[in-house]
Amino acid sequence: MSRDSAGNQVKTMTLEAFADTIVPGEKRFPGDRAVAGVAPGGGAVAAGALELLEWDATGVTGGLDDYVRLLNDHARSYAGEHGLDLDASVPPFVALSFEHRTALVARLVAPEHPEKEFWVLLTLFSNMAFDSAAHLPTAEAIAAGHPGLTAMGITRPGADGLWRFPAFSYGRPLARTHPDTTPSGSPA
Repeated sequence: MSRDSAGNQVKTMTLEAFADTIVPGEKRFPGDRAVAGVAPGGGAVAAGALELLEWDATGVTGGLDDYVRLLNDHARSYAGEHGLDLDASVPPFVALSFEHRTALVARLVAPEHPEKEFWVLLTLFSNMAFDSAAHLPTAEAIAAGHPGLTAMGITRPGADGLWRFPAFSYGRPLARTHPDTTPSGSPA
């Protein structure tokens, strides 16, 4: 394996482990080390957290290597503080158990942590991948069985790809229709 490939593997595994700590999911395969497998169904990783983070629209793509380096440095320090032996065959953060990953992330996002804003931003993008599939067209994400949108029960669009809501969401009109409103709903 080339050095670049090894670096990409470290980056991928570390970011996936972070995202899985934020929105856990089930392991993708038996030897999956990045995804801890502490929750049923797909979590942030299956929802595309890495794809969202690598999308240049997020504004964090250029700093991901720094995130990975810092997170693994924090994991090494955390392991030292707690007398943990880390498996050297995987990145330090990945080598932590889910409970220790969670404890470390809680420390990083705590109000008093000097890097809090950076870790909260990474946390928000991990949540965003699951909650909204922001990096995908919604209809396509639903059609593909996106785990977050499926878990939230987002309805499928009509055959034409559009959503229509024929019933009022509260089961009744919230206000009387203005007398000058046209049959199509436009103001006169």
